[in-house]
Amino acid sequence: MAIRLATHDFGGPGTPLLLLHGAGANLVSMAAFARELSARFRVVTVDLRGHGRSEDGPWEWAAVLDDLEAVAGELSLGEPAVVGWSLGGMLAALWAERHPACPLAVSFDGTPPPARPDQLDGLDPARGQAELHRLRAAFDGMSAMYARPLAPEEVEAAVERQRAMARQVGAPEEAVVEGFRRNLVTRDGRMWLRPSPDVLGGLRTAMDALDVIPVYRDVRCPLLVAVATEDLPEQKPFQELYAAYRRGFERRLAEAAQDNSALRVVRVEGASHAMVAERPAELAKLISEFADES
Repeated sequence: MAIRLATHDFGGPGTPLLLLHGAGANLVSMAAFARELSARFRVVTVDLRGHGRSEDGPWEWAAVLDDLEAVAGELSLGEPAVVGWSLGGMLAALWAERHPACPLAVSFDGTPPPARPDQLDGLDPARGQAELHRLRAAFDGMSAMYARPLAPEEVEAAVERQRAMARQVGAPEEAVVEGFRRNLVTRDGRMWLRPSPDVLGGLRTAMDALDVIPVYRDVRCPLLVAVATEDLPEQKPFQELYAAYRRGFERRLAEAAQDNSALRVVRVEGASHAMVAERPAELAKLISEFADES
């Protein structure tokens, strides 16, 4: 099923580059990063299906990749480079797997959330299962906000939380608030937050089922994977769980890099999962250097 997608073409002098946001975000969240990259690349951002101003549709990896191919065709991007953060990083890797002629792909912390005890290095399985259960309960609580309309005072409280988050990571407050408001829609005179429960449920199912390490191992175009080293504030209550997950992920990622000469792995020291908002200029430079080497 064809989905109408919202896009923004920042222009730029060089290789076309698709820039992909994370789950629950939209193209506004990538705007500062896009402006940094547009000095070197022709940058196009996209609201992924179910996000921002794009239409809804079932969340299936193949279908979302088809969406991106339609964008590339519509905007005459040829074979673009693809850079993504979080969910967008997973899509960048899946795109590169599908498109071996891709000039380069970059994944910034593109890993699904922890889902199974075997993913947790150095954590007792029973303890790991208990922590995963607690994490799923927290995700369920967050998902509930998407399943009902928001009262005006709830919207304003959410805006203030967005401002506080922006201050924590050093991002412009108004840009973060604009990104939040872009995911609000009005139906029957009431405000709802996107993604819809159906899209969000499909996203969670798809990410739980995805083992991204074999994808990283199999990609044959130049692929850069950058991983965070610090927890987000909302991850701190699950510090033991995320530390074990990060150990397991980085170990398997290093093994994949040994098997795949096209794969380069870097740790962004001191950065959290919000690295794109925290350090847009530094990460844009990292991409340009990787392009020079590729």
